[in-house]
Amino acid sequence: MNSVSENGSSIKIKTQIADRFLDGLDVALWVFDIDNSCVLWGNAKALEVWAAESIEELASRDMKADMSVSVSQRLRQYQEDFEQGDAAFTELWTLYPNGKPATLRVIYKGYRLDDGRMAMLCEASPELGETPETLRSAEALLHTTVMISLYADNGKPLYQNPAARASNADTGQNAECRFADRSEYRALMQRLRRDGKCRAAARIRTKNGVRWHEITARECSDAVTGGGAILFSEVDVSDLKQSEERVRYLADHDVLTGLPNRNFLQTEAPYRLADAKQAGKTMTLLLLDLDRFKEVNDTLGHAAGDELLIEVARRLQTAAGSNAIVSRLGGDEFIILVDEDDANSVQGHIGCRVLELFDDKIWVNNNELRVTPSIGMSEYPKNGKDLSSLMINADLALYAAKEAGKNRAEFFSVSLQSKLDDRLELEADLRRAMKEEQFELYYQPKIDVQTELITGAEALIRWHHPEKGLLNPQMFITTCEEIGIISEIGEWVITSVAQKQCELAGKGFPVSLSLNMSPRQFREPRLIDLVLSLARDTGCDPSMIEFEITESILMDEQGPITEYLETFKEIGYGIAIDDFGTGYSNLAYIQKYPISSLKIDRFFVSSLPDNSAITHLIIAMCKMMNLKSVAEGVETEEQLDWLRAQGCSEYQGFLFSPAVAPDEFAALLARQKTQATGNLVKLPTSRPRKVTSAQ
Repeated sequence: MNSVSENGSSIKIKTQIADRFLDGLDVALWVFDIDNSCVLWGNAKALEVWAAESIEELASRDMKADMSVSVSQRLRQYQEDFEQGDAAFTELWTLYPNGKPATLRVIYKGYRLDDGRMAMLCEASPELGETPETLRSAEALLHTTVMISLYADNGKPLYQNPAARASNADTGQNAECRFADRSEYRALMQRLRRDGKCRAAARIRTKNGVRWHEITARECSDAVTGGGAILFSEVDVSDLKQSEERVRYLADHDVLTGLPNRNFLQTEAPYRLADAKQAGKTMTLLLLDLDRFKEVNDTLGHAAGDELLIEVARRLQTAAGSNAIVSRLGGDEFIILVDEDDANSVQGHIGCRVLELFDDKIWVNNNELRVTPSIGMSEYPKNGKDLSSLMINADLALYAAKEAGKNRAEFFSVSLQSKLDDRLELEADLRRAMKEEQFELYYQPKIDVQTELITGAEALIRWHHPEKGLLNPQMFITTCEEIGIISEIGEWVITSVAQKQCELAGKGFPVSLSLNMSPRQFREPRLIDLVLSLARDTGCDPSMIEFEITESILMDEQGPITEYLETFKEIGYGIAIDDFGTGYSNLAYIQKYPISSLKIDRFFVSSLPDNSAITHLIIAMCKMMNLKSVAEGVETEEQLDWLRAQGCSEYQGFLFSPAVAPDEFAALLARQKTQATGNLVKLPTSRPRKVTSAQ
């Protein structure tokens, strides 16, 4: 009994000695309960550091209440490492006892509690020599969401901040092993070794699966060993990548049917034709148009027409097979490009197979529809050696099929050559029109959506044909591009618009004018000189003139696009993307070039407000990027009301006015000016109730 008592006294004495020893240390020691976010024990120096009256008072503090997400995340990472082995960490931390910052260099070690849970033993000493910049950089490194990692030259991880630790599936993983495609890592390292720094997007293995990370890598030195190292800064851009993939899909596919669109066809067809040439095969191009499709829209509505087009697209894909390109050009026009093996299969010729598809009834909203197609076909290489030639000849064959009574398929033949003669006549007439100045510019007003005041106009070319009368550009511009006179016409348009802007400004009408630019114009060396001298030669104000270009121009790398557009912007001209939403719609290209406005294609406007998702997205994107949004083809008050509610900037369309002659446009401006003088805000106009004509 005495020995037991003596043994107990001995333990008590030893404990007292240990407590006195620990309290006498000049370093702060405390045990932190990670799970419950509280201090369980601390020596005298720890109480001083934490500004606590006693260990009981310190232990009662709930430190989770003021703990940031980043700190909590870091402590959990420590706990995981302590569980895995005898780990220890030394870091610069800033504590906030009673709200006052205290910066310490802390050594963290695992400490197993009696109940088996893993806590943390902290040993801290003050860091008196650190500058404010050092302290703040340490805090920023702790709290930032950017994933920052340091790797040795061989890829071994040396350091990971909390954000990187939280993302990595395996914290001890070699840098290369983190890449889902290791060729992406090797390409990144090759650029890094060459330039000393690089930036790339790559697919990375994380705790949440494979994600897209944008990585900025730099060569540096390890501050501990002095050896070579690599610093990675990573940002998760998976959401952006998914958006880009969606935009890319929309650029190459028809929104309604999901079929490839004209962009896809123009990109893919040359490769298919080249493969056929190499293999010595023929290919068949079918141009299909639905007979009396307009009647469906007029009697059952556009929604029924859309349902019909979706079903037709499905049937065409079935008939053509998986190797063919089935594309919707727009409206009720479809193209099928198929090789000879599929075109002449045992199921019958492709033209006959397509016609047979329409023998079965098509039901739309409980309505039985009897729809037939007319098909024009051309054969590669017999009827053309490129997509353009094949389409022209198939179009002639399609016209012949309709002339012959519709619901039939016709091949292009020599008998259709007379159609080409008409084309040659058109070319001759166009060249004569240039010499005899038969072209004129009409102006379609652009209206401020909120005030409904005229802010400007788009210049649209018209042809006063001596025999056929006034012709819209849809009837001749494509031919102008094909025969090579579009640049000459374009120069005339640019000069004429500049002169008109100066003339209107002189009359007290400070409105902006826009004009369309052809891709071919950007390949002309004279373009830049013309634009540079435009203000001097005409007296125009560049800030009141806007060049409208298509997205295809931005994708065309044959001309100095960037140089031209940057120069235009520096001078003061505006740059607009025309028909936005129907082309590539690539956000990267929009950010790369000095764009001032986006024109929403009439296809999206025509379906408002029912199908509004893409239009809403474009307007929202314009607001975010500080771009002007202009809606084309506005024909109803309902469409205008929706655009106004979304904050669209401007609109143009038959609801306000079609394109009018220069004198009529000047009269509209004079009328608006007169009404403004009389304190009238809105310009009343005579609006047609229904307009379906092209501008």
